[in-house]
Amino acid sequence: MDERVCSHSTGWIECLRLFSPDLFSLPERSRSLLYHHLGAHLDQQEGRPGTRFAVWAPNAREVSVLTDRNYWSPGANTLNPSENGVWWGFVPDMGHGDSYKYGIRSQDGRLLEKHDPVGFYSELRPRTASIVWNIYDYDWNDSDWMSRRAETDWLHEPMSVYEVHLGSWKRPPGREYHNYRELAPMLVDYCHEMGYTHLQLMPITEYPFDGSWGYQCTGYFAPTSRFGTPQDFMWFVDHCHQNGIGVLVDWVPAHFPKDEFSLAQFDGTHLYEHSDPRQGAHPDWGTLIFNYGRFEVKDFLINSARFWFEMYHVDGLRVDAVASMLYLDYSRNEGEWLPNMYGGRENLEAIQFLREMNGMVHADFPGAMMIAEESTSWGGVSRPIHDGGIGFTFKWDMGWMNDTLGYMDREPIHRSHHQNELSFRMIYAFTENFMLPLSHDEVVHGKKSLLSQMPGDPWQQFANLRLLYAYQYVQPGKKLLFMGGELGQWHEWNHNEQIDWPLLNEPLHGGLKTLVRDLNHIYRNESSLYEGDVKPEGFAWIQCDDHANSVFALTRHSLSDDDFIVAVLNFTPVPRNGYRIGVPRRAGYRVILNTDASVYGGSNAGTGGELHAEPIESHHRPYSVQLNLPPLGMLLLRPI
Repeated sequence: MDERVCSHSTGWIECLRLFSPDLFSLPERSRSLLYHHLGAHLDQQEGRPGTRFAVWAPNAREVSVLTDRNYWSPGANTLNPSENGVWWGFVPDMGHGDSYKYGIRSQDGRLLEKHDPVGFYSELRPRTASIVWNIYDYDWNDSDWMSRRAETDWLHEPMSVYEVHLGSWKRPPGREYHNYRELAPMLVDYCHEMGYTHLQLMPITEYPFDGSWGYQCTGYFAPTSRFGTPQDFMWFVDHCHQNGIGVLVDWVPAHFPKDEFSLAQFDGTHLYEHSDPRQGAHPDWGTLIFNYGRFEVKDFLINSARFWFEMYHVDGLRVDAVASMLYLDYSRNEGEWLPNMYGGRENLEAIQFLREMNGMVHADFPGAMMIAEESTSWGGVSRPIHDGGIGFTFKWDMGWMNDTLGYMDREPIHRSHHQNELSFRMIYAFTENFMLPLSHDEVVHGKKSLLSQMPGDPWQQFANLRLLYAYQYVQPGKKLLFMGGELGQWHEWNHNEQIDWPLLNEPLHGGLKTLVRDLNHIYRNESSLYEGDVKPEGFAWIQCDDHANSVFALTRHSLSDDDFIVAVLNFTPVPRNGYRIGVPRRAGYRVILNTDASVYGGSNAGTGGELHAEPIESHHRPYSVQLNLPPLGMLLLRPI
């Protein structure tokens, strides 16, 4: 054993300074980052090349490196202990591409074969070893994007997000998956065609089970090997940035799976998870919950978040299942949870972790985003930490999604009795910085595809879906649509197959895709549709209480000038001819979008071209226009 030791109070970084020969050759900022020191790093000792290892296993009796070179034998390459629980050492001749695990001998004598919690690359499933990998070997070419990002306030910029599962967007003939480098140009071209500003990737952190879609993560520092190497994923992000497309990734700090090779009872004890199942076991997903009150666990997760911004240049993390982190009684019955120190149900340690993480990201990575999937009425999720908030940039508006899909699922004849399901949102629409999600969660587990959720005959189903998308784009909030939704798939998403691209040969499906494309381009070109996404000044109802006709009319307003857009939506299959609405000013108006146009698969009903406001009072406005509203359609008007 090396005579250099560290006490628990010394802390991780001070200890690692002793055991990292190249520590002071790193930039000053990097000296405080665990992933530059923990894990496996190429190095040399006395001129002999090899790999330096460091792993946190404070309750282990012995830790050794298992690899092909020592025939996976425990004890052949034993690491040195330290008093703060970091085991460290150098293995000569191990290099880039070599597979390894840690052989951890627990205090009760068990040998646990574990992958590296801070491993940068992993074997392709079903194999589970980590791989020594030089992630520093990449030359980035996205400096222009990164400079612009640092100056961008996404709250007031257009954000239209295309959510993608890389394994089932497109699949190559004769192979299971496309490589990251193959996917990037195809997705960039598609985003340009469709008008999307960002990709959001379902989790690409390494995971063993395809059916978890990545939400049961085992590699918090490793992009999945299903689609290539770490450098391949760097190239993916780089290519997107060079072509003006942002990259968001799903990230899962709420729970982790029980796989024996991973974090569960890592050193023979409940190291990363709570030992009490009332705190440490997730009842819904059969997974384990991180112990956010343990500073090493909190640092592990904060470093994982930081890692994806620093090493892979991602533009944002969408944090999964935040609600399950905030509440100690989440999905638990009486007696199945423990209250906090004040007797409440709030998870104080998780809240502190989220605040520290969001504060770090916003301070150190200007223009980067943190996005919360949070489904409750918890206040201030996307409000600044100094104002008592949790500090996310955006929060998914799950209430909007549920209310809107519930309304659209109704037969139009019944919608008149549920007008408030759409109008209610404006009571809370600006309490958070919202993103409006129509995500993968809405097209799985028996919910049916979005198209199949729509009522009526096939023509009405397509008209309803076109209207749903149009309504999403005129509501305040950033936009998100899951892949396949733009095609009008009839079936639920299946992660084992690519989305149903041949549907585009059919006019109604091709027309739907054209509408989504046009909505994106209009949204990006009209400042009134995005500048006020999170400000009440950017929205006004013209009328939202016409129960008899199920018609809504609204305006969206620019914050930088006096531009505005008028949207009128008819949620019934009955054309409304001669329908009068008040408008903000006396001017000429041009219909810039009609979701019932024949190019979208519609009947071509409704007002088109130009019209002029008349000095006739309507809806408390001195001027108005008279419109013919298409069935199950929206008209979008712009002042000339």
